[in-house]
Amino acid sequence: MKRKKNKSKQESKSTEKDLNTKEQTSKVEVETETETDADAVSREEQLEIDLEEARKKQMYLRAEFENYKNRTAKQQLQLSETCAQKTIEKILPVVDDFDRAAQQEELTEGISLVYNKLLSTLENLGVKAMESTGQPFNPDEHEAITEIPAPTDELKGKVVDTIEKGYFLHDKILRFAKVVVGK
Repeated sequence: MKRKKNKSKQESKSTEKDLNTKEQTSKVEVETETETDADAVSREEQLEIDLEEARKKQMYLRAEFENYKNRTAKQQLQLSETCAQKTIEKILPVVDDFDRAAQQEELTEGISLVYNKLLSTLENLGVKAMESTGQPFNPDEHEAITEIPAPTDELKGKVVDTIEKGYFLHDKILRFAKVVVGK
């Protein structure tokens, strides 16, 4: 019997040890869960703070981009107004010369003067007339109005006549030349 009592005492001691170990393990798990929850909360808070900062930064960048667009649109408008103003300022003296030519008795001399002044003004603005007649037909510069039989073999595939002059503005085509091409 003593053995049975000893066995039961040993079993109860081992059961107590198991219970103590289980309690300690559960306490450690609860503490770990609490720390994990605390880490998760602080991590969540940090992510929310980062998200809010990113939203603010994005909002500032969007506002800055809108300001940039408005500023460049305003600058382009001012530039085009300035160009138009400069062009008109350059052409106004030509209009004055037309008025003076109309008052002169000999109109052809006055018109010739105005025409030359207008050409020089346009040249000063960067406008240059195309030389088309006798040149090989170039679809990048010429607009063919019609084709006619070439008067000579040399004029085949070349511009025979220019109906309307073409113009360059600083090496860019301002207006295509309207031409007659020999075939």
